[in-house]
Amino acid sequence: MKSITIKDIAKVANVSYATVSRALSGSNEIGEETRERVLKICQEMGYTANTVARSMVMKQTKLLGLIVANIDNPFMSEMAYHIEMRAREHGYNLMLCNSSHDLDLERNVFELLVSRQVDGIILVPSSSESYANLKPLISKVPTVFVSENLRDLPESYVSVDNYRGTHIGTEYLYSQGHRDILYFGLRKGSVTHQLRAEGYMDACRELGIEPHVFSSNYSLSSVQAGSQMAKQIFAASPFPYSAIFAATDSLALGVFAAADEAGIRIPEDVSLMGFDNILYADLPRIRLTTIEQPKKTMATAAVDILLEKITDETSGYSHRILTPTLVIRSSCRNILEKK
Repeated sequence: MKSITIKDIAKVANVSYATVSRALSGSNEIGEETRERVLKICQEMGYTANTVARSMVMKQTKLLGLIVANIDNPFMSEMAYHIEMRAREHGYNLMLCNSSHDLDLERNVFELLVSRQVDGIILVPSSSESYANLKPLISKVPTVFVSENLRDLPESYVSVDNYRGTHIGTEYLYSQGHRDILYFGLRKGSVTHQLRAEGYMDACRELGIEPHVFSSNYSLSSVQAGSQMAKQIFAASPFPYSAIFAATDSLALGVFAAADEAGIRIPEDVSLMGFDNILYADLPRIRLTTIEQPKKTMATAAVDILLEKITDETSGYSHRILTPTLVIRSSCRNILEKK
């Protein structure tokens, strides 16, 4: 089929080639009536812009790349949604890639995005090794990391204060009378999850209670992994903890499933707290008390920082650490109160 060109539109509209171009670009050099008539003809004739040719002229593709560690993770899918919405507000489209927590795949998709000449890349890294793995490529395209604290590295990132999040969560459980609190699902190789574990452990020490940490090599994005891990700890009889603080909401959902299978009631027999505040956390039969990451704010900040880097090569790097909040629902019981 023959592609419709701007010249075809100009002939039908009985205007110049330049007038069609101005109508498509939103230029104020033509009248509104002419613009609307030209755009209507474009729609009727099925005209689509040649973005490749336009990007060669403008030296911009108006395309951003987004790499997430696991799109199946509800937190990451919500983050991707907010990033795309913010990008669209600024006239950019989004190309989404999934690294599956694989450093080689992460590098491959980063190279793919660079070869597609995206204007910039937002990255939810697969591990603490991602920066070193991608460092030779990052200099080729403006890049912003999101949802991972890179500490003092000279790259832009947006993260929540993970340490503070678990600290205030542990303090809340203590205020509800809990002294035997299990931190559930520490994953090594992630600065984010190391900071969460440190916040919990420091809070325990400050409160004068002993920290208990259950580590695992499971993917922290899997509800099924949380269920399998929880079955291991629920095998202990009697169960020695009054509360479980899960490293993510996805893990907490797995704990719910395993508890139900084991005949353990939440919160009557054990209290449960998560981290992230994903959409599922507020479902009627779950009502999970959790630490909220401000996903929309994080996404907005990541896109805005990236666009600043795209438009101003001298903008340098920015470290943005946002404050988490405690969301109290019904999965934690005050054991100081009489039953």
